[in-house]
Formats: sequence, C-alpha cells, structure tokens
Amino acid sequence: MVTVEKAVIAKIDKGGKHFEVLVDPEIAYDLKNGKIVSVSRMLAINQVFTDSKKGMRSSSADLEKLFGTTDSEKISEEIVKKGDVQITAEFRRKKAEERRKQIVDFISKFSIDPRSKLPHPPERIMNAMEQSHVKIDPFKTAEQQVDDVVKAIREVLPVSFEELNLHIEVLAQYGSRVYGVMKEFGSFTDQWSGDKLIIKIRIPAGLREKLYRMLNNVTEGTVKIQEEKK
Repeated sequence: MVTVEKAVIAKIDKGGKHFEVLVDPEIAYDLKNGKIVSVSRMLAINQVFTDSKKGMRSSSADLEKLFGTTDSEKISEEIVKKGDVQITAEFRRKKAEERRKQIVDFISKFSIDPRSKLPHPPERIMNAMEQSHVKIDPFKTAEQQVDDVVKAIREVLPVSFEELNLHIEVLAQYGSRVYGVMKEFGSFTDQWSGDKLIIKIRIPAGLREKLYRMLNNVTEGTVKIQEEKK
C-alpha cells in the first residue's frame, strides 16, 4: 500500500458532485491501461473524498446514488478508469518515454524500408519521430498510437507494413529445433515429405531477417526458404 505522502489524486465529476481518491501512481497507471491490479494496494486510504487535501469525505448517500455502491474499492476503480489521475510531470515523462520505446520497437519489428526491403533500425525511427515532433500519450497503448506515429514520420522516413508468405524446407534431423524457432513467429502449417519438414507461414516483412538468421543457425545453413507470391 502506498503512503499518503507518495500518493496522487484520482478524481471524477459525476452528477454534479466531485469525488477523489488517493492512489499509487504506478498501480493506477496500470489499471487505466487495462491491467488487472490489486485495488486495495493501489489506495493510500480506503476512502472516497470530496476534497482529499482537506480530508472532506463523500457521503454514503451520494456514493450510493451516483455509483450504485458504497464500496470504496469499486468506486476507486471506476474513478481511475473513467476519471483523471494527477500524475507528476516526471512520472508522465518517464511513462511517455517507455511508451515511445514500445512504439519504436513495434515499427522496427513489423515494418520495412520499402526501398531496401530491410527493417529500419530503432535509432533511425527514433530520430524520425524527433524530427516530426511526435507527441506520445502515456495513457494510450503503443498499438493505439502506431498509425498516427507512422503517418507523421513518413514525411521524413519511408515506412511500409508488408507481409510475406514463406515456404520453408528443413531436413528431418533439425525438425525439433525448427519447431522451437517457429513458435516465436506465430501460427504456421507444417507437413512431412519424406525426410523433409515443410512449413508455411505468413510473417511481417520486418521479421524476415530475424527468422532467416535463426533458421540458418539451427539448421547449420541447410534450410531452404522461398518467398511465395501473394
């Protein structure tokens, strides 16, 4: 449980009334981002206020009328999810930077430079985001922001999201190793043909080099990979 000194205010206006709770910023952030958390650990005080700084508590009548319950934990969960959490500027900067790195990783992993057909290094994407003055919302997931970020950086950096259909053949002796690799890249179909394992998979073009490298390592360079036309 967070101490009152380290807690921040989460607040909401509802039915003409104002409600506040004191929460752990990290746990409240996770809850607001859809994660399952311990609400009891999130609360500094298991109490709903009209003004937490003055210690003015909300009436049970108002809570029952507007939230349908007087359970502080259930009410606090709703306040955090639907209301505002007053995080510090430093906390916002930290979380925005974490989200920025997630977005960069996503774009680097799943997209390519249409000119070279190779993934963009993370540093190049980061530089493009800085040049384009991209704003990151720490309360939105990386996936929710990727489209807007890509749209912004395309003015300075060509980015293409393509997928490849691959036909892969490996010798039977490497089958178990190859299965271990393929599981990292999602669902695929497989069948045995004589002494060969044949696999078909569809992957983001940005993952091509990584998959090729891993398969070559576990098959000692004997793997055969063909890119099928769509």
